[in-house]
Amino acid sequence: MTLKSRRKKKTWGILALILALILAGGFYFGTYYHADETAIAAMQSDEEVKITGIPEGGYLFDGPGEGTAVIFYPGAKVETIAYAPLMHEIAEGGSDVFLLDMPLHMAFLGIEKAEKIRQNYEETSWYMAGHSLGAAMAARYCASHLSEYDGLILLAGYPTKDLHADHFRLLSIYGSEDGHREMLQKNPQYDPEDTTIVVIEGGNHAQFGNYGIQSGDGIASISSEEQQKQTSEAILAFCRND
Repeated sequence: MTLKSRRKKKTWGILALILALILAGGFYFGTYYHADETAIAAMQSDEEVKITGIPEGGYLFDGPGEGTAVIFYPGAKVETIAYAPLMHEIAEGGSDVFLLDMPLHMAFLGIEKAEKIRQNYEETSWYMAGHSLGAAMAARYCASHLSEYDGLILLAGYPTKDLHADHFRLLSIYGSEDGHREMLQKNPQYDPEDTTIVVIEGGNHAQFGNYGIQSGDGIASISSEEQQKQTSEAILAFCRND
């Protein structure tokens, strides 16, 4: 084989590898957990909560409360509106919610999206929140913006950077049957002094949203409705600083 032939063969090999990686990436990022019928139904506005699309990408759940807002990052490979039932409950209880779309359903590709929301909307009290990978990325974002937020809400997630600040508070919620619960106890050294941990008995990892069974998760012994009810109550109490 001549040198020219070897180079040509090597070039084609590299191109084939690149194509394979593109196709594999497209399959991985193109598959995700879809919202169920309950979540789709929860995307309808009612007398208490008005739901609108926002230009930043995502949805505003505008309830009867004023002054307090939660910015929410979805979990990895989960359709955004799968969290609509929980967001609706939180908004109805008194805290508006910005549920944000993420590129390719991956929050690590949109960590800074919260910044546009905080700049474009007027609220007196801001909280960051997220589920699973979305929680970890919300924590990562908060670590660089502690002075701008009153607190962070982690649903089945853990902090990845230091969150210590005099005014800053943390609420961590996870289910007792979460298949990843040992991981959720990582990095306690990053927790601020004012940290509240809520374990929902019978809850699991996936039931913070409505997207079906998640690989590697535990089996919940309570309904998703009950898990989300307890979650929204804990979040609203946290935002009121009860």
